[in-house]
Formats: sequence, structure tokens, C-alpha cells
Amino acid sequence: MLFGHKNNKLQVDLGDLSEEKQHLTEFLKSTLKVEVNSNQGKLELDSEKIQPQELQRVVTKFVYKRNLNNAYWVSVEGGTAKINRFKGAKKPDKDKKKSSGHQTITQSWGL
Repeated sequence: MLFGHKNNKLQVDLGDLSEEKQHLTEFLKSTLKVEVNSNQGKLELDSEKIQPQELQRVVTKFVYKRNLNNAYWVSVEGGTAKINRFKGAKKPDKDKKKSSGHQTITQSWGL
């Protein structure tokens, strides 16, 4: 900390949700009104007004809005909000075709 100037660089570690990077970037920009930069698998926010806990709350809100909360959770480690996958949770498949797992009564009776 030089001359009382606090450089508060916050990061969001996307983990294995790299395909959500663009959506999360737009969500953070609109919600927190800050500039967001992309750096490898992480997003960086340069703001002195936002605390890590506030960032965690907003990222958790994003996870819920994208309906990812059954497989992912958000933690804070220092100045980094990290999106973690629950153990045993499968990675969402985008190419998975929805199949009809049940038969209608007409199909089961052969009508």
C-alpha cells in the first residue's frame, strides 16, 4: 500500500464454466457498474468500492439466475470469488438430447 492508495483487484475464477464467461462479464458490468477484464480462465475487476463478499454475493446470484446452483457453488479466497463444482456433480451437457423417458397411455397400450 503506497501512500494510502489501496489497489483492490478482485478476480472471479470460473473453474470449468469457461463457456459462461461472456454472460458473467455482462452480468457483472450491469450489476456492479465496473469494468471487467478477461485474463486466461479468470475475470478481473478493478474497483476500490467492492468488497470480496459483495462480489461473492453477485456471482452467487448469477449462478442461481443461470440455474447452475444444483452443480456449482461460490467461495471467496482472498480477493478471488471462485466458482466450484459440487463433488459428484456432472458437467452440464449442451449436446444432450432430451428423450421422452415415459410413455403415454396410448403408446403403452399400443393404440
